[in-house]
Amino acid sequence: MSKYIASFRQLTQKPRPWDIHPVWSGIGCVMLIVLPILSFAATRLLVQENMRQQWVYIPRYMWYGFFVAPVGRIYLVDLALTILLLVVIFGLVTVIYSLFFRIFRPR
Repeated sequence: MSKYIASFRQLTQKPRPWDIHPVWSGIGCVMLIVLPILSFAATRLLVQENMRQQWVYIPRYMWYGFFVAPVGRIYLVDLALTILLLVVIFGLVTVIYSLFFRIFRPR
């Protein structure tokens, strides 16, 4: 007989003293829709401005793309920058949320 017999028992979970408010679920769903659209729009603006100002050299192979009917032609540079901006914007939202939660957390 081992001394770890208690680990085979089903542990009962204590009920949490709070519930998640449905507004927070709604905010998360809206962010899943709004953040990619926002980052794609910012990408289009940045790429257009980069073509005029020549800030960063974009390699020729990044200008290959495909056609999507509602949006138009999407280039690989658009996809790469959209993903990068999506990660950056999501990181900023997470930092801002954690700061506000730290300040206004429930006691």
